Amino acid sequence: MRSEPAPILRLRGARLGYRRGPVLERVDLEIRSGEFWFVLGPNGSGKTTLLRAMLGLLEPQAGEAWRDPERAPLERIGFVPQRCSINPALPTTVREFVSLGVIGSERPRSRRAEDMAFALERVGLAGMASRSYWSLSGGQRQRALVARALVRRPELLLLDEATEGMDSDSEQGFLRTLDELHRSGSAALVFVTHRRELAARYATHVALVGEGRVRSGPATRAEGPA
Repeated sequence: MRSEPAPILRLRGARLGYRRGPVLERVDLEIRSGEFWFVLGPNGSGKTTLLRAMLGLLEPQAGEAWRDPERAPLERIGFVPQRCSINPALPTTVREFVSLGVIGSERPRSRRAEDMAFALERVGLAGMASRSYWSLSGGQRQRALVARALVRRPELLLLDEATEGMDSDSEQGFLRTLDELHRSGSAALVFVTHRRELAARYATHVALVGEGRVRSGPATRAEGPA
């Protein structure tokens, strides 16, 4: 029987919270390369707190938060926010926007053209590098946000409510892009949302956040993972 690969990220018995008190208690979670996780829960349930711990922005008050130092140092983690914070008055090409993703990365400059081509091709924007970012549709802008994260060749890609505000066609196209990305590589994807129907279609694993706890497991157990 083939053994499971080693986790790229692990939370064990973690208490997560802030100075005012804990938000999540006894969090146990292991994420491995090639998995497509959906973190589900209503607003205010603690999804953002869990995401911050995964990103290394929040140290646990108790327990363990560990990332593989070889496969998931901070420069090899990609993050896609819900909204873009770039100034809309600033003229920006798609190439310039995506290149912002290399800030803080230790990828050598000699690889950046290759990394740019890889990222744009993966999200279906290979022919749009010279276009204005602001000429893109909402769905295409979200793809550019993913490309901005992919340009550093992450082993772990986290997305925070990345389809909010999209119309149905754009959302489905965007999620198909993520699914293709998941199937074509070894990176682990973590998608934070309150939309269970999205997880039902695309997730390999699910983490349900609510009432101060996180229940996690394979997607086939999404209605009640252990």
